[in-house]
Amino acid sequence: MVRRTLGSPALFAIVYSALASALFFSLGVVAKHALGLTPIVFLVSGLFFVLGAMTYVEGASLHQERGGSTVFARHAFNELWSFVAAWAILLDYTVLIAVCAFSATSYLAAFWDPLGHGGIEYAIAASIVILVGVSNVRGLTLGRMRRLNALVIADFALQVIVIVVGMVLVFNPDKLVDPIRLGHSPSWGQLLFGLTLTAVAFTGLESASGLAGEVRIGRAGLRRLVGASAATVMVVYVGIAVVAMSALPVDHGVSELSRGNNLEAPLLGVVHAYDHGWISDVLRYAVGVSAVLVLGAAANSAMLGLSRMGYSLATNRQIPSAVGRLHPSRATPYVLIAIAAALALALLAPLQLDFLIGIYAFGSMLAFTIAHLAICVLRYREGDRDRPYRMPGSVRIGGGDLPLPAVFGALLSAAGFVCVVVLRPEAGLVGFGWLVAGLLLYVIYRKRSGRSLLRRAMIAEEALRVEWSTPAEGEFGSILVPLTGGRLDEDLVQTAGRLAAGEGEDSASAVIEAVWIFQVPMSLPLDASLPETQLQNARRALARAKLVGEEYEGVEVATATVRARRAGEAIVDEARRRGVEAIVLAADEPSRVRGGALFGGGSLEQLVGDVTRYVIAKAPCRVILTAPPLDGHADGAPAGAVTRPRDGARGG
Repeated sequence: MVRRTLGSPALFAIVYSALASALFFSLGVVAKHALGLTPIVFLVSGLFFVLGAMTYVEGASLHQERGGSTVFARHAFNELWSFVAAWAILLDYTVLIAVCAFSATSYLAAFWDPLGHGGIEYAIAASIVILVGVSNVRGLTLGRMRRLNALVIADFALQVIVIVVGMVLVFNPDKLVDPIRLGHSPSWGQLLFGLTLTAVAFTGLESASGLAGEVRIGRAGLRRLVGASAATVMVVYVGIAVVAMSALPVDHGVSELSRGNNLEAPLLGVVHAYDHGWISDVLRYAVGVSAVLVLGAAANSAMLGLSRMGYSLATNRQIPSAVGRLHPSRATPYVLIAIAAALALALLAPLQLDFLIGIYAFGSMLAFTIAHLAICVLRYREGDRDRPYRMPGSVRIGGGDLPLPAVFGALLSAAGFVCVVVLRPEAGLVGFGWLVAGLLLYVIYRKRSGRSLLRRAMIAEEALRVEWSTPAEGEFGSILVPLTGGRLDEDLVQTAGRLAAGEGEDSASAVIEAVWIFQVPMSLPLDASLPETQLQNARRALARAKLVGEEYEGVEVATATVRARRAGEAIVDEARRRGVEAIVLAADEPSRVRGGALFGGGSLEQLVGDVTRYVIAKAPCRVILTAPPLDGHADGAPAGAVTRPRDGARGG
């Protein structure tokens, strides 16, 4: 991964790729609803974008962690709201990848019309999604960022040329003003919905803020980033909208931009309407090339943001560790990238651009509302903390500085969210379904792993990597420790603590999962009442484990009880369900029979009992056995350990 090597040009390139791509595929959809007021809608959208940019830059400079709105919500509210923001943005990223890939094929039709239709169209779009996935598994490099910077410069120059040529050849104020019948053409509902659709461009803010921690920008650079982004939005968005509505005006209450192929490739329709010989032809091919490259870059930026978001969710134990697993050499969340690519491929099949952008608006409006509110709260909770960038326009209220841009942004975002739900109930239904599914996943995962729904619980990055190395201090991010109530319990927790403890104040937290297994006989139901003495023993052992384990730096001990018929199966099931990286297990006493350990020979069958043998054979992760000293005293470190790496991993 790149570490603090990116500057403001890189962030601007990511933001711009989202802004430019939105014009390539959303201009026709917005014009379909906003009609003659499309330029005004894009102007208001530009102002809305400025509010969002100030919020995201202040938040990302305050907490330089991957994640954008999810990070702001975590520090302002709690883990639950952090997850809601992240889950909404994950939906947006997935939709955006599919939309960009599909729209790219529509612009390829500028060179050969069959490329934008039928099976060939889907095959090309699917290839773009797969290419984006592979590229993001390989990771972000400075070479890729330089190419993106060059593409941004070229596309911005082309957009300016399209605007200038359009103003000369087709600009007509009457075509802009005459069709407007405010409240009827467009209706207020159409106008509001058209405004919310323009938020499809704002994902670039999330993608760029996902690079926090890898960025080297000073205060002046952050101010320039906000200013440059704002100026670009105003020039490109409003300029293109003006010439587009002049070239393809509203006719009898219907925008020409929403007819036929113009809906899927609106800028091709605009330059084709210039109808001025070679100028129109040159611009058509130039727009086709630029659109394909920018849409591909936007899909790549969306996948980049998705992978950063997924990494943040996995390291904060908001999704199972298996989903956030990192590539052994690239350190990228390849499992999550593969899942997102598969979902995007599924979305390509029945693609309806208007419907998908409505779903996107649902997620973006929700996430932006949370982000703006979080920045307002952080002005009070962390009012004294240094901020490399502080948005202007604050008022002193209640002992803190309330940022008015964030307040206005929150109000507009909340209004947009309500607008999507009311005016596009089908998009709201899908959006709420996605949220409910995510919340169920979050609650079940957190509860079954014994963690709070509201408190943060982190896992070390190394715990998400595929490869394994020799056990060392600070290696593991999550360790399962089954307790027995015996004299080895403290040694077990101490061993786990040494393997999990990080070094330094900035090291990531690790978790010891201390569990007590009640082995219920077959003669009783699994939920039968347990003797009070057993319950007290379990409580004492778990409390002692928490006290001992949390003496180690950066270690949190989560405790739980489990009912099972067989202890070995329960340990393996818990390790698999919790996604732990290792099990620290108490081995049986060394055998004293002939041929056993005391005589220098023997096998594993003679050294351990049935439970230990079962765990070693079936465990999905490394097993570290801790045995009592041969002299029968437990006054020192464990006598030794036998480890078993999981299948296909590198042993220690």
